Amino acid sequence: MTYTSWLECVRGCGRRYSIYDAVYRCADCGGLLDVVHDVEALRDRSAAAWMQLFDRRIRTNEWPYGSGVWGKKEWVAPQIDNDNVVSMYEGHTNCFWAERLGKEIGVSDLWVKLCGNSHTGSFKDLGMTVLISVVKQMRADGKPIRAVACASTGDTSAALAAYAAAADIPAIVLLPKGKVSTAQLIQPIANNALVLALDTDFDGCMRIVQQIAGDPTIYLANSMNPLRMEGQKTVAIEIVQQFDWQVPDWIVIPVGNLGNVSALGKGFLLMRDLGLIDKLPRIACAQSARANPLYLSYQTGFREYRPVQAQKTLASAIQIGDPVSYERAVKTLKTFDGVVEQATEDELANAAARADRTGMYCCPHTGVALAVLFKLIERGDIRPSDRVVVISTAHGLKFTDFKVAYHDRTLADVIARHANPPVELPADYGAVQWAIEGRFGKA
Repeated sequence: MTYTSWLECVRGCGRRYSIYDAVYRCADCGGLLDVVHDVEALRDRSAAAWMQLFDRRIRTNEWPYGSGVWGKKEWVAPQIDNDNVVSMYEGHTNCFWAERLGKEIGVSDLWVKLCGNSHTGSFKDLGMTVLISVVKQMRADGKPIRAVACASTGDTSAALAAYAAAADIPAIVLLPKGKVSTAQLIQPIANNALVLALDTDFDGCMRIVQQIAGDPTIYLANSMNPLRMEGQKTVAIEIVQQFDWQVPDWIVIPVGNLGNVSALGKGFLLMRDLGLIDKLPRIACAQSARANPLYLSYQTGFREYRPVQAQKTLASAIQIGDPVSYERAVKTLKTFDGVVEQATEDELANAAARADRTGMYCCPHTGVALAVLFKLIERGDIRPSDRVVVISTAHGLKFTDFKVAYHDRTLADVIARHANPPVELPADYGAVQWAIEGRFGKA
């Protein structure tokens, strides 16, 4: 069976484009675009047959199906020649059973999807493998794409630079100067991208990169490009697959530019449309209180939307005041009976540290999601019997300065309730014994 997909306006005006067109908004109405699949063609396989196929491909060495993304190739980008797929076998990240933390907060079936256990340390790899593969196909077909470009708060630039380098495609990265971690900054530098540190915030970088992408030879790699969401939607499929094709009750996800929540929704809806699942989870979007335009809109029932001037937050990757995928995200939240909540700096930092004490190593954005989880449990929205999956978007090692400052108690606006600084002692047995007894008591 031949499967296909295309770009289509999210506002329902009917305008379509090829996935190989360098277009990011509808020329008729200005709406964002989504990748749409021929669902009728996909129904040539039964739900059971799709499950068996996807299960069989897990960890295979057959190119490119060992990837967590390309193992679902028919649902992602079926037209791509396998020779043009650019993959690092991303995906297949584990769900961490947060048993101890769950017991502490009153939810026994709590899981954390560790999307940061990936090549560049964040979930952005899942979308970038698709986007760069499409660009490689376009170049192979003679399209004059000379570079790919993105604005970033850190993780997108790392993923773009790595996958572009693997494909031998030039990359351009616009970063807000002084607003990304050292670990995030060095990744695109090491992968030989043209890194431009601009004296602005992410929203300012985003405005300029869209102007740059007006040149049809420079391809836009931000999440307003719907190809990114095709890879990221496989997180939803993986979660259900990891629970033997059962759907959790809740998904809690930190959000900034709002592409990831839209991607999750796409994954669940496609599984439902093809009969693999018969219910949808509820979705909770977690925002930093210092960058909260979606939360403020939610407070009005989504009747009003106003961009905000995002303030400096520890959750730097979601320090975004004017998210480009707002329209998509609202559509998703309405479909999934979603909620939006926010977390302060104190709440997110202590939530991350509390989780770390139970065996995790959370980035500050996962801290935002956990802080919101705690609130939803406290007010009874999430019940003790619910199965909850928190999306961890990046590896904590990318935010070492955040961790060090927390335990040194030097973070502004944060009372570090779980600080655990090292105890400096002379090289003396008695002093060491004193410290051990001070922590654990005498034998």
